This record gives sequence, C-alpha cells and structure tokens, in this order.
Amino acid sequence: MLKKERQAFILKQINLHNRVLSSDLSLEINVSEDTIRRDLLELSVEDKLIKVHGGALSKSFHSSFLREDIYQLDAKKLIAHKALNLIKDGMFVLTSGGTTVIELARILPVALKATFFTGSIPAAYEYAKHPNIELIFIGDKISKSSQITVGGEAIMKINSIKPDLCLLGVNAIDLAAGVTDNDWDVVQVKKAMVEAASKTAVLTITEKLNSSQKLKICDINQVDYLITEKDHQHDLFHAYASAGVEIL
Repeated sequence: MLKKERQAFILKQINLHNRVLSSDLSLEINVSEDTIRRDLLELSVEDKLIKVHGGALSKSFHSSFLREDIYQLDAKKLIAHKALNLIKDGMFVLTSGGTTVIELARILPVALKATFFTGSIPAAYEYAKHPNIELIFIGDKISKSSQITVGGEAIMKINSIKPDLCLLGVNAIDLAAGVTDNDWDVVQVKKAMVEAASKTAVLTITEKLNSSQKLKICDINQVDYLITEKDHQHDLFHAYASAGVEIL
C-alpha cells in the first residue's frame, strides 16, 4: 500500500471510529507500528488528526462546538432530523456523546418540554440553551477523547433513572457483533445507558454498519431503532429489520 493510500485509510478509520490505535492499524495495513507512528505524526502536523500516546483521535470532538472538521455533517444532520420523531413532550431522554447527538441537540423544537440526561459536554452545552428543556448532567471523570463523563459515579447515576428513550451515538454496529466501541470506559457507560432505557435508538451513518470494534456494548436485539441518513427501505437494512430493529 502506497503512503498516500495508507494515510487515506487511517483518516477514514479516524472519521468512522473517532479513535484509532497504532497497533490495530499496523495489523490492518500490514506495516510496522513505526510506520504508522510516522504517518500519524505527519497527519497531525497537517492538522488532520490529534496524535496521542498509542494512536490518534478525530478532530471532530474537539471542534464540535464550531462544527469544523465534522465528517459527513450533512448526513448527520439528516439523521438528527429523523430522530426528532421519537422525542415527545414529557419524555425522559438519555443521550450519549457524538457529533450526531450534538446535531440533534441543536435542532430540538423550541416548544419541546422534556428532561434530558447526558454526560456529554458539547451536548449539554446545546441543551442548556433550550428554553424548555430540563437538563440533568451526569457528572464524573471526563474522557478527553470523547468529551463525556465516565466512571463508577456516572454509571451509578444512570442506573438510578428509568428514561423513556436512549439516543446512542455509536462507532460500529453489526448483526452478529452487535453495537461495539474501542474505549473501555465509554463502553461501560453506554452499557448502563442501554440497560436503563425503555427504548434505545442507535444514530449512525451507514458507513458504520456491518463493522465492529473490540468491545461490546450490547446485542442487536437490544436496539429498538436504527436511524441513518438513507431511506428505511434500502437493501442495507433488510437483515436488521428481520432481526426486529425498526429502521427510521
């Protein structure tokens, strides 16, 4: 694989999964970790990603207040508009972090009266500007890579509520693997969110379908709704619909 192709692959993985590990990229591309580290350093100098120990982070989470460098922004806006159909007055809504959830937070109808629970700093910032939304922030240790709170206290707080709906931004979803991620602390929080909620909606661009990461959040039968940018009758979704997931 040529250097240009290799770096394009790295950026694609960053855009899809928000965080990459040098060791994983080394195996996927079949090059040394030193080569990957040099690529990450070069891409960091070019301001295309954020290099951290052992890998790299997407710039999306660090620019989400300003909407800069958001991958597939138009698709995420469409997903956010679709998700609005699930939110009703009086609901208790639990939301994760992620750029799609933040887009949803920005377009909530002014007249909506509901209670939103979140540990996402950017999402909380948007909810706090809404005139009729009651915001309850789930505080604890902050994950710098995802800008959400993680840890035992956050999980304990989530376990103490029974929200009507969980809106979950995800890194990967697959029929066999379920919903997966690559960050241990974030996975524990998302597990608690799915378990707590009466209904769970996964918000994702279709590029993340039929992909998986190393850490499991939940099985596919724990997902009630799948919301993407494509029409609900697209061939991509037949197997998910057959598994009992409602496609929006």
